[in-house]
Amino acid sequence: MLALLLGAGFAKWAADLPIAAQLFDYAVELRGPPDRGRMAAVRSRKERWDEAHPDGLAEQFIADALEFPEKDRRAVLWYIERRLSEPFIWKEFHGQRWRRHVLMIDENRRFDVPGVATARTFIQQFRGPLLSGIVTTNYDMLVEYALGTKGFHYGVRSEVLRGRGPYPVSQWRNPVKLEGEIPLAKIHGSISWDENNRYTDGRRAITGGALIVPPTPEKELPEVLSHVWTLAGSILERADALLVFGSAFNPYDEAVLKLLQRAGRKLKSVLLVDTDPKIHAASDLWPVAKVTSCLPPPSGDRCIECWWDSVKRHCPRPTLQDWIRALHLDP
Repeated sequence: MLALLLGAGFAKWAADLPIAAQLFDYAVELRGPPDRGRMAAVRSRKERWDEAHPDGLAEQFIADALEFPEKDRRAVLWYIERRLSEPFIWKEFHGQRWRRHVLMIDENRRFDVPGVATARTFIQQFRGPLLSGIVTTNYDMLVEYALGTKGFHYGVRSEVLRGRGPYPVSQWRNPVKLEGEIPLAKIHGSISWDENNRYTDGRRAITGGALIVPPTPEKELPEVLSHVWTLAGSILERADALLVFGSAFNPYDEAVLKLLQRAGRKLKSVLLVDTDPKIHAASDLWPVAKVTSCLPPPSGDRCIECWWDSVKRHCPRPTLQDWIRALHLDP
């Protein structure tokens, strides 16, 4: 079985979403006094922090921001959520004013956004009975857009999401269900979740309040995400092979590293897809596995194809349950 581990480098490669070091570029379209006020607070705080920490990392600023007074703390979290959803915000004219929403999972126009089709093409090559699932540390909805509701689930098949489907379908007439075969574990939360619900779009990123674990050293994981970590563990434990795309294996990410080490004991083959692969870090996590690396597509296309062919030749034959699950693939 194969598992995919998608880090920030995957979203950067596919859709040019910023990694942590690039996060505070302020590439957000502001609308109205609330947005402008929050952005002013973030800029002011970041400028003062940079003066006091000339060599500081973005993750360290965010860690300090969690201790700011409530208004400024919420402004920083709003900015993170908003920046990672900005490419997917759609504006429409309703009545006498423009309204914004983050694209819904099944909207056809999502493929007009640069990166969604790229992510879909990459993931599609691995779909089938040998794919145990996808684990990601990213908050964005790139994987959801790439697969659609008929391509993935968050751990429970037929889960009903809150919100509408693509226009003009209303949710109360046609509930939006996750009916896909691929388990998706977003271990640091999502811009489409809050503590009570999972949504058909990233609406919480517009005003803030999404369920995310900020990119900081020594992250504290909320209890509400415990089932997501359990799902991630089961995806990794079933896998003999692991493709890691764009993960830095940051030493401060202790909880993630422990999860990968514990759940990946049976891994035999690991491929790191990265411009700067951390081979030594991966070898320390999985000393029994054969760790190799290659560049992201298109440069690494041939390498990825050869590695995947090798995995398929050496993986145990899919079980009947694996085939039944795979029958739910989109045509």
